[in-house]
Amino acid sequence: MSAAYPALRLRRTRAHGWSRRLHGETVLTPADLIWPLFIAEGEGVEEPIASLPGVSRWSVDGIVARAREARDLGIPCLALFPNTPAGLRTDDGREALNPDNLMCRAIRALKDAVPDMGVLTDVALDPYTSHGHDGLVDRQGYVLNDATAAVLVGQALVQAEAGADIIAPSDMMDGRVGLIRAALEAGGHHNVQIMAYAAKYASGFYGPFRDAVGSRGLLKGDKKTYQMDPANAEEALREVAADLAEGADSVMVKPGLPYLDIILRVKREFRIPVFAYQVSGEYAMIEASVAAGAGERDGLVLETLLAFKRAGCSGVLTYHAAHAARLLGA
Repeated sequence: MSAAYPALRLRRTRAHGWSRRLHGETVLTPADLIWPLFIAEGEGVEEPIASLPGVSRWSVDGIVARAREARDLGIPCLALFPNTPAGLRTDDGREALNPDNLMCRAIRALKDAVPDMGVLTDVALDPYTSHGHDGLVDRQGYVLNDATAAVLVGQALVQAEAGADIIAPSDMMDGRVGLIRAALEAGGHHNVQIMAYAAKYASGFYGPFRDAVGSRGLLKGDKKTYQMDPANAEEALREVAADLAEGADSVMVKPGLPYLDIILRVKREFRIPVFAYQVSGEYAMIEASVAAGAGERDGLVLETLLAFKRAGCSGVLTYHAAHAARLLGA
């Protein structure tokens, strides 16, 4: 049984900085961070994204420069997302299968220049479709599960062959993890990981991301028939269990802070690597708070990232990765 006050004074261990560090229960380092980057066509291109202040789209040479920056900061992995030119977006998203598409060119260039940098690639069709959905749609606008999953397998294979280290299906189609795992094994890609977006919610926090990949103005309808209802938690556990059974090496919860309870429950239930995506809307809220004088960036960034780690995350995808790594390395 614990002692009582005044024998017990919980503030004793908080009285000095060295003691607070010694008693810290959660540790955050640059190695816990994955930096999402947006790819643009061209050379020497940097396109600032208005709804994501401080974030830009980069041409492939710029992506390589960011990879070198990440390596020097101790960030182990980058997540890539293409802004496919409008003329290449089609109803069937076939550009996703092009082994020389923007994503694959960026993967190859990055791995050639910084071979020890991890590369995580998004597998979903929304950057490639003319209707902005993550999959193929029927005449009523319903996203077709099995037909979409077949295309996602091909997309995953061209990315793996280009050099991707982690395939991250973000589409939320049923059964796609098992199909991708089987195709990777058959193709000899035995060490390519799958980080499944297992609990991806139909959230209002994705708007700036859709600006970044050019899909916001294209999206017809919403994504509620395949992304999860924010009201549901038990369903998230079923989704995670299914993806693990199909061969996922790790899982992701998306968005981040509004779903810390889901992260905690997944970690306690399955004891596997869990990642969170601190999504574009969360990033934009922090930046808006700073711009309004309502908060201080350094403290907000580190506090939110610590919250993910405290909840059980192995790592976090965050647009603040480089900034956080500089703070942590100071």
